[in-house]
Amino acid sequence: MKVLAADGVSPKGIEILREAGFEVAVKDKLPAEELLSTIGEYDALIVRSASKVTKEVIEAGKNLKIIGRAGVGVDNIDVAAATARGIIVINSPGGNTIAATEHTMGMMLAMSRHIPIANETTQKGEWNRKKYVGVELRGKTLGVVGLGRIGAGVAKRAQAFEMTTIGYDPYVTEERAKTMGVELVTLDQIVERSDFITVHMPLTAETRNMFNKENLAKMKKGVRLVNCARGGIINEEDLAAAVKDGIVAGAAIDVYTSEPIPENHPLLGLPGVVLTPHLGASTVEAQIGVSIDVADGICAALKGEPVMTAVNMAPVSPQVMNVIKPYFDLAERLGCMAGALAEGAVRTVEAEYSGEITGVNTQLLTTAVVKGMLNPILETNVNYVNAPSLAKERGITVREVKTEKTADFSNLITVTVTTEKKPVVLKGALFGSEGRIVSIDGYRVDVDPHKHILICPHINRPGVIGKVGTIMGNANINISGMQVGQTDQEGTNLMVLTVDDAIPEKIIGEVTALDGIFGARLINFDQV
Repeated sequence: MKVLAADGVSPKGIEILREAGFEVAVKDKLPAEELLSTIGEYDALIVRSASKVTKEVIEAGKNLKIIGRAGVGVDNIDVAAATARGIIVINSPGGNTIAATEHTMGMMLAMSRHIPIANETTQKGEWNRKKYVGVELRGKTLGVVGLGRIGAGVAKRAQAFEMTTIGYDPYVTEERAKTMGVELVTLDQIVERSDFITVHMPLTAETRNMFNKENLAKMKKGVRLVNCARGGIINEEDLAAAVKDGIVAGAAIDVYTSEPIPENHPLLGLPGVVLTPHLGASTVEAQIGVSIDVADGICAALKGEPVMTAVNMAPVSPQVMNVIKPYFDLAERLGCMAGALAEGAVRTVEAEYSGEITGVNTQLLTTAVVKGMLNPILETNVNYVNAPSLAKERGITVREVKTEKTADFSNLITVTVTTEKKPVVLKGALFGSEGRIVSIDGYRVDVDPHKHILICPHINRPGVIGKVGTIMGNANINISGMQVGQTDQEGTNLMVLTVDDAIPEKIIGEVTALDGIFGARLINFDQV
């Protein structure tokens, strides 16, 4: 598979991808026209902030399976268009956290002590001690807008400077804010009470122009603003006017509505304003960190595994992922086997979880079941992004059930697939880290779902099993395991053969034609 790395991704991430066996093309500063014309060759794309992954680019990416943003924001990626195509979009929410946090603190200090202009004039031979009198952070109130990783990190460091920290974040509880040492307040209270305000929110319809002429006018005279998050959250024209009017004493801006900024940008040349060219993530450590995160995510996605940092599927915390990760392979193979055994069009898929696993969110495991069921029968690449929508398109109802207790296992996944004919019910459990099929339609088994499995319901009489074994032997197909037991139908047994190699259709036909055999279903797990 081929990966295109644009925008100067760290060599460490490239190395990880190549060691994993992927062909990687590195094209820094890739023109938009070239990206559009060449993206069709690649299975994965890595960008930073420069390349714009538009709907047109996504539609041209005929083989594209995943887009990785080596950074936090995905403003330069049309996530909706990617999701519609079943393309996974991932980012690196933690890789540049420290870099952005420290840059924010550096910007606050540089702005409050006039460090950039003092350096510039001193370098020219001037000595302006009295002109550049600054203010201390100690004793001031810092309003933190957005209490995610970076906002929380800034609050922690500000407290070390003996600042009072108040915060606004509609998705953070008071209890969570208290653990950060932050008083949770409204946005209006941030505006009214803060001596310094720092922004750490994504750019959305709700946050665009969050700080504008109206609420800038309500701020304390002499307030200082920092934006190292996303351009457009603070209206640049309105901020420039507030600086000129003397309401805002200082501003430290690292991100802009349009980058690079034009020569006539309203904030250029204003006293008390510190501008940097989007350096929040520009540290050696951060560049390595985000490239490793994205490379690991691409490796997982191209292998068909879930990616914790995907932004266009249900988010999964590291704690939950640690619990559910051992079950993904088992869930997908249960879905694959249930789909292979189902007769007729599938109407419903139900995933029931029993035992210890019920304590966490299992939605992604249910998606794995659906992915396993659909992958062998669809030409479309089925993944964790598009599996739910593909099921919906086909009129398949997906349900999830949880029961706390299970009689024989500490954990159990039961997959039930219903068609217009009889339902298929499979059960699977973990033995250590190894998944096993433990029940097929009520028949107790112990089957390794990583082999080729032939399932044959047959009449309960002597000689039937031997004939199947003879056919396999004559075809030079080794049977590595066999289990036989009674089914719910009187006089009918179920034979489960585990074989080392795929069985040709001709041989399956010979088995099906045997007297006493009611059918033969081969389950190949090659596509899981």
